[in-house]
Amino acid sequence: MSAKAFVTRRMTFSAGHRLHNDALSAEENRLLYGKCSNPNGHGHNFTVEVTVAGDIDPRTGMVFNLRDLKKVMTEVVEDGLDHKNLNLDVPAFKGVIPTAENIAVVLWGLLAGRLPPGALHEVRLVETENNFVSYRGG
Repeated sequence: MSAKAFVTRRMTFSAGHRLHNDALSAEENRLLYGKCSNPNGHGHNFTVEVTVAGDIDPRTGMVFNLRDLKKVMTEVVEDGLDHKNLNLDVPAFKGVIPTAENIAVVLWGLLAGRLPPGALHEVRLVETENNFVSYRGG
C-alpha cells in the first residue's frame, strides 16, 4: 500500500521590485500599481513555501528528503533572489512584471527544473501579512 503525502519547506528572502508596465503611461502605471510603481522601487521580506508531493517511500519513510529540498531552495531562492532587485538583478524577470503572482510562477519554473519530475506540487509566496499567492503549475 502506498500513501501519498505533501511536504512543505519555508524560506524567507528580502528583495526589491517595481511594478511597472512599459506599455502603459506613467499615469496609467500610477493608477494601476499605486506606490508599488515608485520609480525607485520598494521592497518586501517575502516568505516562500515549497510543497512537494508523492508516495511515501517505504524504505526511507519520506516523500522527499528535506535536506535535498533545502539545498535546492537555498540555491534558487536565497542565492538567486535574496537582497536583489528583481527587475534589475534577476534574469528570470527580464520582461516580466514582478507581481506576487509572477514571482510565484517564476519560482515554480526555477524549482521544477531542479526537482524530480512531478514532485513539485505548490509554490506559495507571502508578500505581506495580508497578501499571498499559491501557484500549482499549469
